[in-house]
Amino acid sequence: MLSRCDLIKGGAVALLTFSIQGAWAQETRMNLFKIVTIKDEIVVGLSAEELQTLGGHDASAVAHALAQKGDLTVWQYNVHRGPNGELQQAPTAKIGLLANASLRVEPYTTPYQIVPHP
Repeated sequence: MLSRCDLIKGGAVALLTFSIQGAWAQETRMNLFKIVTIKDEIVVGLSAEELQTLGGHDASAVAHALAQKGDLTVWQYNVHRGPNGELQQAPTAKIGLLANASLRVEPYTTPYQIVPHP
């Protein structure tokens, strides 16, 4: 049977582990966006630093930057199985987006772990 001291030590270790993982997730947090055109939809990921460079933190900043610049280079994301067999949203290719009058940018959420791009 576990003593009270062992339970407290175990709880402290678990709390420390989760806080470290949470901090790592915050540092590598990716923001996903769905790019919608007349022909198709794709999901792209931008880091907080990349979004800051574009001048914002949301879909409107991405849309505005694309309209102003005419094109953007981003990482396309798709669902894949990770090394442990769990599904995750991972970068698959670096692609170029061209501004188009029928383009729409939306925030995208996923139930899967998001892998940061290189």
